[in-house]
Amino acid sequence: MNKIRTAALLAAVSLISVGAAHAQDAKSKLDEVLARGVLVMGTGSTNAPWHFKSADDKLQGFDIDMGRIIAKALFGDPDKIEFVNQASDARIPNITTNKVDITCQFMTVTGERAQQIAFTIPYYREGVGLMLKNDSKYADHAAMKAAGSAVTVAVLQNVYAEELVHKALPEAKVDQYESVDLMYQALESGRADAAATDQSSVFWYITQKPGQYRDSGYGWGPQTYACGVKRGDPDWLNFVNTALHEAMTGVEFDFYAASFKTWFGRDVPAPKIGFPVEFE
Repeated sequence: MNKIRTAALLAAVSLISVGAAHAQDAKSKLDEVLARGVLVMGTGSTNAPWHFKSADDKLQGFDIDMGRIIAKALFGDPDKIEFVNQASDARIPNITTNKVDITCQFMTVTGERAQQIAFTIPYYREGVGLMLKNDSKYADHAAMKAAGSAVTVAVLQNVYAEELVHKALPEAKVDQYESVDLMYQALESGRADAAATDQSSVFWYITQKPGQYRDSGYGWGPQTYACGVKRGDPDWLNFVNTALHEAMTGVEFDFYAASFKTWFGRDVPAPKIGFPVEFE
């Protein structure tokens, strides 16, 4: 019996040793990317201000800049990045099948998605906003809310569109449109007093057409945008988190702030010097 137990113990020790050796031999995505010399990032190409083509056919946008931040942290060069153009429904499959190292594509963090991939720290907080014409008779969200049913809001057609608008303006009339262009046309023509859309789109549209439109000053329905990487690789996730964190709070803040200003027309408050804000 003792011989049997001894043999079983030796076998177990052997298996543990083999497992530890495999663990030591396993390479992180970080090592793979560094050896390759270029970051491969999945993203889109048709959604301004996140990812879209410039006049000279180059990808640009806030998501693209997040990728460049990571590339610079890796190689000291923000241009050492290769973009894989992908549809929204390919964002997670391309991560899990190793077609891309990372996806940065205005991806909302959800519990269901977090079971399939690992999310980085957030780089943007999205929400719904109300855009008004600059000469609107309503000063802001509070004025529209006080006007009740006299206000008409244009919104993209959706099964939840009316419920969404009524969270901000409970008594407003809601007109739904099949496309974003038609929604904006309704605002421009005066058929609608405001357009309800992503807050980032409100900021972008105002930036593109200065003096014509303004924000209501109210946002609701928050959702977090983060990049995604494959699960099970803490070294790679930690590196990307570090790169993004330092862009928002540290050495690369100027790049992040300049990007935010370009695409959203807003100034980001500079990080406080001294005690880290994360621990306040």
